[in-house]
Amino acid sequence: MKLHWLPMLICIAVLATLNLLSWLRLRSDYPVSNMELFAQLCVDVSALSVLLFYAGGSTNPFVSLYLLPLVIAAATLPQRYTWAMAIITTACYTLLMKYYQPLPSAHATAEEQDMAAMIGHDHSMMQHAMPQDDAFNMHVFGMWLGFVISAAVVAYFVVKMASAVRERDEKLARVREETLRNERIVALGMQAASAAHEMGTPLSTLTVVIGELQHETDALPEWRESLTLLDGQVRNCKRILDKLLANAQDATPISTQSLEQFMAETLHEWQLLRPTVQHHYHSSGTQPAPQLRIDSSLRAALLNLLNNAADASPEKIDIHVHWDEEYFTLEIHDHGQGLTPEAAANAGSAFFTTKKEGRGLGLFLANATIEQLGGKVRLLNREGGGATTEVMLPLKGKNA
Repeated sequence: MKLHWLPMLICIAVLATLNLLSWLRLRSDYPVSNMELFAQLCVDVSALSVLLFYAGGSTNPFVSLYLLPLVIAAATLPQRYTWAMAIITTACYTLLMKYYQPLPSAHATAEEQDMAAMIGHDHSMMQHAMPQDDAFNMHVFGMWLGFVISAAVVAYFVVKMASAVRERDEKLARVREETLRNERIVALGMQAASAAHEMGTPLSTLTVVIGELQHETDALPEWRESLTLLDGQVRNCKRILDKLLANAQDATPISTQSLEQFMAETLHEWQLLRPTVQHHYHSSGTQPAPQLRIDSSLRAALLNLLNNAADASPEKIDIHVHWDEEYFTLEIHDHGQGLTPEAAANAGSAFFTTKKEGRGLGLFLANATIEQLGGKVRLLNREGGGATTEVMLPLKGKNA
């Protein structure tokens, strides 16, 4: 066939050059964005349109290749890019039904091919010069209509399928992560129960020794204050162990309590554990305060978060509580050095800690507990210095 080889070869050369540049670009570490992939597909569609224009337009059987970039877009790109690609390919196909260089017959003479090429830019002229069979016109129109229907079907159903697959993969990843975390929590619970049983004897011994030292008449006066502090801490340890055993034996550890009363009791218990840390407490919200279903593990989770803030800021922390009809929000502001990039990225992971004597379990258990109640924990740096721990719990739903 006598085709317009020069513009077609130029188009192929340009496309080959762009492919080479793309190959070099993919060797870099910079990720490929959705817009970049969409632009690459648009270049492919443009090159295909140019080749089809000089080779029969919509009468060329390879016009169905327009479906390839559309399928790729549907499988890899968000929905808006897929519909944009469907519109672009449909527009190109539609234009090629009117404007194209006719595909010469293999048996046509050179004079007939020159005449067809001369009038090929205007399809209406070609209709007068070269009458077409009505059946062939219907065939071309049917090919166009079939492409439009195929484009709509691919754009809709393939996007839905790809979205469903992505959602399934995300859910499976979350389930695997939750299963692994729950296995760790169960293992820690068994170890905690064993430790609670074994700690009873040394705590009793400490109580006896501290009592004897307090009654020693020759004890130095400066020791008495320290011994009183030690006695209080040992009693707190016993109280915590007793509460742990009581919660383990209680079949219904969930109770309903006023949110303000719950926070007051939690802060009082935390102050017994950290008497040297000053705190400023502020609450706001509609009155009366909503009722909160208190899980036995929720208070322990908040105590862990308060202790973490006190470790970062031993002198003072600020505590803000506010609520509305849907959420209860607790913000703990410390005045420490803030979060390092490593701590911000790994906060809440099991056994990750920035403390010299830490075990990396407090924030991990607190985060797991609050997520099971339908809430979430966020750690972020403040502009003025220090870090903020934000806890959000729904007042309806899991916690209602």
